[in-house]
This record gives sequence, structure tokens and C-alpha cells, in this order.
Amino acid sequence: MRKHAILLTALTCTIFLSGCVIKYAMQEHKSLKLKRIKYTVQVGAFSKMDNAVKLSHKLKNGGLDSYYFKHSDGLFKVRFGNYQSYSSAKRNADNLKRRGFLGNYFVVSHKNISKNKKNQNGYRNLRAKIVATAKRFLGILYKWGGSSAKGGFDCSGLAMTVYRLNGLMLPRVASSQKKAGKFVLKRNLMPGDLVFFATSGGRRVSHVGIYIGHGKFIHSPGRGKRVKIARLKNVYFKKRYLGASKFI
Repeated sequence: MRKHAILLTALTCTIFLSGCVIKYAMQEHKSLKLKRIKYTVQVGAFSKMDNAVKLSHKLKNGGLDSYYFKHSDGLFKVRFGNYQSYSSAKRNADNLKRRGFLGNYFVVSHKNISKNKKNQNGYRNLRAKIVATAKRFLGILYKWGGSSAKGGFDCSGLAMTVYRLNGLMLPRVASSQKKAGKFVLKRNLMPGDLVFFATSGGRRVSHVGIYIGHGKFIHSPGRGKRVKIARLKNVYFKKRYLGASKFI
């Protein structure tokens, strides 16, 4: 009788643990599924980044989730929102325009980007696009959401913007970005993954970069500096490396 009770207990524990493993695996899988951006509204095209920053700041103060970026044509542009349909994006933008909050705008579709992720070539293409987008920020004195292009920038804002421009809703803060993805070993890093560091001491995530391959990553180093490429084997970053996350 006692033997049966032990076997029953062991079986119950096994089922419970199996359930935990399955639940954890489902949560881990769920964490990889970043929310897709379907439609965004683009407003403003400026030759000076200061103007894009000011408009982005104005939109943020108005309750809009805005961000600015350097387009491939060299102009700094501003976008906001994540809408499920073209009509809802246009309706909201038209309303803001009538209120004098917006000028000219157009709705940007990310539908094709989402479809491209359905096969391995799509995954590789998306990774390549993330790297190409990040490289467009090289040399920029970057200050997220500020009123001036001088004095600094934000590393997690750079990562978030690069991902958003490729149709993926990455969280805003570096620590949340790390948790949102799946852990990846340094030896298994692929272009487009995010690498994290403790630049403020301890083990707290305080810095993030976008891996571009060959042991290199693009990041916003700190106040008064410009977006640039760095190496993971650099002594400074090697000592402060906390790991990496993938989303693709």
C-alpha cells in the first residue's frame, strides 16, 4: 500500500513538474511574440534633427506614442501610433489635423514586413533590415524625446526605434527589452539580436546595443557622444556584459 502511495506521489509530482515546464515553455514562447505594428502615421520631414525632436516631444505631450528617426533619404522624420487598420489610422490623424495638432501626414503600412517573417529567408531579411536601419543612425548625437539634439541620447530609445521601423513593438526600457526576448548565448548571436550591459555597476541592465555580426554592435554610448559601432571583446564591454536576447 505504501509502495502504491509513493508511486502515486511521484506520478503526481511528475505531472505537476511537466505542467510547470509546459507552462514555462509557453510563457517563453509568448515572450518572443512582439506585438506587430500594422499601420503608423508619419508626420514631418526635417533636415535638422532638432526639429524632429521638438515635434516628437510635442506629440508625446499630447499623449501620442511618437518617435523620430533618420530616413534613408537623409531627412529626420516622425511617426506615432500602432493601428490595426488603415482607416483607423487615417481617422485619428484627420481628427488631430482638424484640431490643428498635425500638418500633412501619410499612413505607413508594415503588413509586408510581418508577412516576410513566415519563412527562413524572411527571418534573414528582417535581421538584415534591422542592421541596415541601425546603421542609418551612425554618427547621430542622439537624445530621445528631448528638445535639443545636443547633450546626449538614449540607448534603449535607439533599439526601440530601429525595431519599430521594422514593424516590431519593442518595449521602451532596456531592462524590459531584455526580458521581452529569449536568452541567447554569445556564441549563438545573430545580427539583429540585442546585447545588454551593466554600465552603472552591479548586475542591473543599464545599456543596450544592436548586434550586427562579427562580434560588433551599434549603440548610443552616452551623454555627448554619437551612435557608433563597438566590439563585444572590448575590455570595458566584456566586463559589463549581461547577456543577449533574440526576438526573431
